[in-house]
Formats: sequence, structure tokens, C-alpha cells
Amino acid sequence: MPSQLPPEAPALVLAVLGDASGVAAEVAALIRVDNPQIQVRLAGLGEDGKQLTSELEAAARERPEDAAAAIVVPLLTGPHPAADRLVSTAVAASGVSVTVTDPLGPHPLLAEALHIRLAEKGLARADRMRLLNVSSPVDAVILATVGGEKAAAEAQPTAVLLASRLTLPVLVASLDSGPSVADAAERLRGIGAQRIALSPCVVGPEAPPGLADDAAGAVGAECADVLGAHGLVADLAARAYGSILSAG
Repeated sequence: MPSQLPPEAPALVLAVLGDASGVAAEVAALIRVDNPQIQVRLAGLGEDGKQLTSELEAAARERPEDAAAAIVVPLLTGPHPAADRLVSTAVAASGVSVTVTDPLGPHPLLAEALHIRLAEKGLARADRMRLLNVSSPVDAVILATVGGEKAAAEAQPTAVLLASRLTLPVLVASLDSGPSVADAAERLRGIGAQRIALSPCVVGPEAPPGLADDAAGAVGAECADVLGAHGLVADLAARAYGSILSAG
């Protein structure tokens, strides 16, 4: 990310399922602190995406007519049909020059953030570089996604990266589609895993509260916290914005 940007540089618009509060607002605040040169806007997609349209139109009014108004970064770890549809509709309705980035994953930093959340609950050995005092590691991990089968498929590289970090088996399952958490747990127990952890590969707003905990409880697994407003999530959003700038 450049340390300085011209005033006409596009805004970074975080698009989040639901409303623009809670975790999403915290992530936006982290991006602003670490990247004061970027204008960061936040839009909840709600039921119709109209807030995103308004934010894009406002960004365009502050820039020359021939300049790109915004780079939209979906606050998601992978594809999500409902969010993708709302973002596409909102961008089209705005009629301004906008680029939409890919989701935040797969990425090594996403695997690192998942590792940290597991370690915080004592469900994985700590990253040596972080000096966390962790005991009782698990035998295997289920990386759980939302967004249907496509999201689960695209989380496979992150699962491989997490497995490499943990030196443990990691299987991907979906909290709202297939492959199911129950199927993943059965496969892992079939290879001898006794204690299983569920690692929610979600920021938070895209999944109903308690969904991951309930899925873990149903298969006798322990559950890490969702990613939430982790600094690495904010870093990934800023990197997604920066990658579009550099490509241009």
C-alpha cells in the first residue's frame, strides 16, 4: 500500500451483510488507523443494497468525473451468493466507476488469523512467534464456511495452509450447505481423531450468531471464535484495495 495517495484516489468501501455496525465498524476503524491515506467508507448491504449505492454515489461526487469512485471490498472470506447479488445490484444502480475485489480468502494471512483464534481457545499449539501459552492441542480441525458449496470449495487452499501451520488434518465443511460438519467429523474420527476443533472461517456478520457453536456442539467438537475484527482481517481488506490500485 502506498504511504501517500492523491485526493482523487478511489475510496475503499467495505460492503458487509446486514448493517454497518459491530464487527464491520471495528474493521473499518482498524483500516483507517493503519492506512490514514485511504478514505474508508462502510456500507451495510441490508435487504436491497441501497446503502452501498448511496456510499458509491457520495464517493463519486467527491472525485473528478473521469476518476474511479471506489473500490468495493466485500467483508467476506469467500464467495457468498446473497452478498454477491446485492453488491452487483448496488454497483449497477450507482452508475459510477467502481471495481469490486475478490473476497478476502484464500490467503496465508487468513490461515494465520484462524490459527490465532484456535490458539486463543487452547485448541491448537501457538504460533512460536506469538509466544502464546497454549496447552491441550486437538487431533484435527474442521474449517467451517458459509456461502454454499462454492465457498467451501474455495476455502480448500486456506485449509491446506492451516493444516501446514498446525501439522494436523484439516477438512473443510459448510455451515449452510454441503459438505456438512457432521460428514467432516465422521471422516476425521474414521482416521483416529478423538478431539476435534471447529474453526469458523467467517468474519461474523455473514453467519447467524451461534451457528458455528451449534454445529460444533452437534458433533461433540470444540469451537474457536469467529474471526471478527482481527487485525489480519483489516490487513487483508487493505491489501485487496491495494492490489486493485497496483493493477491499475
